[in-house]
Amino acid sequence: MADISLAALDGGQVLVDEAALEALKSELRGPALRPGEAGYDEARTLYNAMIDRKPAVVLRCAGVADVMEGVKFAGANGLLLSVRGGGHNVAGNAVCDGGLMLDLSAMNSVRVDPKAKRAYAEGGATWSDFDAETQAFGLGSTGGLISSTGVAGLTLGGGIGWLQGKHGLACDNVISFDMVTAAGNLVAASAEENPDLYWGLRGGGGNFGVVVSFEFALHEIGPFLAGMLLYPLAEAQKSLAAFRDFLADTPDELGALAGLVTAPDGAPVLALVFVYNGGLDEGARVLQPMREFGPPMMDTLGPMPYRQVQTLFDEGAPPGLRNYWKSSFLERLPDEAIEALVACRASMPSPNSKLFIECFGGAMARIGRDETAFAHRDVPHNLLILGAWDRAEHDEANIAWARETWNALQPYASKGVYVNYLGQEADEGAERVRASYGQAKYDRLVALKTKYDPNNLFRMNQNIRPAKS
Repeated sequence: MADISLAALDGGQVLVDEAALEALKSELRGPALRPGEAGYDEARTLYNAMIDRKPAVVLRCAGVADVMEGVKFAGANGLLLSVRGGGHNVAGNAVCDGGLMLDLSAMNSVRVDPKAKRAYAEGGATWSDFDAETQAFGLGSTGGLISSTGVAGLTLGGGIGWLQGKHGLACDNVISFDMVTAAGNLVAASAEENPDLYWGLRGGGGNFGVVVSFEFALHEIGPFLAGMLLYPLAEAQKSLAAFRDFLADTPDELGALAGLVTAPDGAPVLALVFVYNGGLDEGARVLQPMREFGPPMMDTLGPMPYRQVQTLFDEGAPPGLRNYWKSSFLERLPDEAIEALVACRASMPSPNSKLFIECFGGAMARIGRDETAFAHRDVPHNLLILGAWDRAEHDEANIAWARETWNALQPYASKGVYVNYLGQEADEGAERVRASYGQAKYDRLVALKTKYDPNNLFRMNQNIRPAKS
């Protein structure tokens, strides 16, 4: 049999005997796909249409054993390796060019123990999968803002979601992880077992191995008062300032986000989105000052099941668009920052793009700074510049707008950034990964990386490089 050329970890190429690949395939329950075969293009297609990479081989893993075999094969042959969970991350690190890709999308089961209030989610599950199973018992946990987001990627980077004020980030609700190491072994991580790894997996991303299972603590949630207040762009500056002031004294049960977006009729608007997890009457009382301010051009607040809350942004963020994001945590949001935001919205070149201000506090902020790898618990806001458009010829204008907007808000930003919002390293720079953690935590993560992945097999991520021997 002929040799096959695959991308190597060192940036070159490595020849793999076809017989060796056939031997691997014989050990798997899931298929090993090559370019041109049925299912290959589906597996390599991600949320961000700017990512168009072609792995030499895609292993569509059917279970943990397949993951272990794939990791061992990549390590033994020095192959470039990528891991796909939900495929939603904007940087596109789930897919490598010319190497070996592990696709976990078929590993999407979620099992709920309603008496213990625990959920066990596989590494390929999405938040839609998770919420469907947990809500059958009136339970839930902090998850992403778009239902197609993968549980694994969001949680490993920290996990911002509507319930963070009441229940902390997604990573704060993980009781234990099961992870396949670079050696192809399965290890568990919890407060009692491998606590160093447990610390690092709560915010350190996919740097240490392939997490194949998450055990989450669940909470009784709902009923929700949720929806949005819409204002025309001409009133956005004063309305956003009122929103900022209102949030200075609100209960943990309230989740909130401000978005400078485009309405279905094409008009630029400010959307103030609220999700109250503490009873309908109490939610109405808490939100009454904001509903009376203005008044808004539209008020959609009303009773809403949590599964519907989790899909609020789905229609406005469809897969298949070209995406370029920039982000920074904000130390403050003064009037002049709001003025700059509104001005940047006015120059937005694509109606699919958005400017979001995410709001933090509550339980998320009360968890000890050193308890998890996620570092930025004391910041009040996060800026997310979400550039989205449909045609490649518009790349330059949209990328330039995102960068210019980011630069305009830097006087109000902290040095930190949410690792899940980082783009590709070639654009962001390696120092931005350090800024995700701060130097002290980054050094601790380097030590952990050196222990669990000394050869940096898991490098297709916001990479923390191991120490050189």
